[in-house]
Amino acid sequence: MLVALIFVVFPFCMLFAAVSDMLSMTIANRVSVVLAVTFLTVAPLTGMAWTAYGLHLAAGLVVLCVTFGLFAIGGMGGGDAKLLAATSIWMGFSMTLLQYLVFASVIGGVLTLAILAFRKSPLALLAGNNVFLRHFANEKVGVPYGIALGLGGLFVFAESPLALWALARLSG
Repeated sequence: MLVALIFVVFPFCMLFAAVSDMLSMTIANRVSVVLAVTFLTVAPLTGMAWTAYGLHLAAGLVVLCVTFGLFAIGGMGGGDAKLLAATSIWMGFSMTLLQYLVFASVIGGVLTLAILAFRKSPLALLAGNNVFLRHFANEKVGVPYGIALGLGGLFVFAESPLALWALARLSG
């Protein structure tokens, strides 16, 4: 049951956040809450040491403080900040967290450049009414960075501590 929960909740939340941000330019608070509550509930049941558990929470808190600062100066959306923090709880202070931040940044940079180029193209006029592309075409809205956060999270998920624990249970 724990293995299934680990393999379903995190990927689903990452995909939901990416699609939701693409369609509505918002990431619902419930996505971050589900990620955090699932980790808080499942991690102790996997036998994670309390010190490691605390460090995972500290990683989320540090990321939340940094992203809240970025939100306060207008550099990041609130949903993105909360999603980053909730995802960081799953990664803990590890190379996986660093990989997640790098992947999300690179994907986000490429996505931003692609959207800016798309907005200057003639295709943007045609895509303005398309439900999937309307935010990409609209110069008055930001970049749906939840796409980059979701994809980055999916790329590194297999290396996260809970995923490694679950994979060990499946192979053992």
